Amino acid sequence: MAEEVVLLDFWPSPFGMRVRVALAEKGIKYEYKEEDLRNKSALLLQMNPVHKKIPVLIHNGKPVCESLVQVQYIDEVWHHTSPLLPSHSYQRAIARFWADFVDKKIYGELGRKIWTSKGEEQETAKKEFIESLKLLEGELGDKPYFGGENLGYVDVVLVPFYSWFYAYEKCGNFSIEAECPKLIAWAKRCLEKESVSKSLPDQEKVYHFVLQLKKLLGIE
Repeated sequence: MAEEVVLLDFWPSPFGMRVRVALAEKGIKYEYKEEDLRNKSALLLQMNPVHKKIPVLIHNGKPVCESLVQVQYIDEVWHHTSPLLPSHSYQRAIARFWADFVDKKIYGELGRKIWTSKGEEQETAKKEFIESLKLLEGELGDKPYFGGENLGYVDVVLVPFYSWFYAYEKCGNFSIEAECPKLIAWAKRCLEKESVSKSLPDQEKVYHFVLQLKKLLGIE
């Protein structure tokens, strides 16, 4: 039976980008369906009735929701090529820990706050954001990738945010590279891989999207 893979997504979503990178890294052909989040499709509401969010990975008619779960699912189902999670249980647990850290800190608590706030609140968010990136640099160490010699789970989870870094820098008036050169060098190394470069949108395009969002939300 032929594999039928569909991805319901929205182009600037770092969560959708994760799934795109994972699918590309595994060489899986899939149908991409762009969603209008202000007018969600019947398919999206049917496939993700709980959260009604993208991305949704539909494999042979069955939906898988939440990007961290989706990347793990892709790794398990298509395990014969480019493994993303380590084979050792402890290393897998560590990778999952850092993936959770990325979701809670880089996106949840801090990234969004940088472009939605100003003044003291923004300064605090920027400081904590850089501190979080430095913790990730510490975990990366001298390895080329978080996965070691090859792109791994944490790389796939984190690298999409690189496409948002320029927007954070412009909105927050700071330089991530000046503070975390090792992490930016890592991101550029990831972008040398076609699976990453073809899955991530241009940083300027994301920045213009953020400006539109700010206008929409009434944030000046």
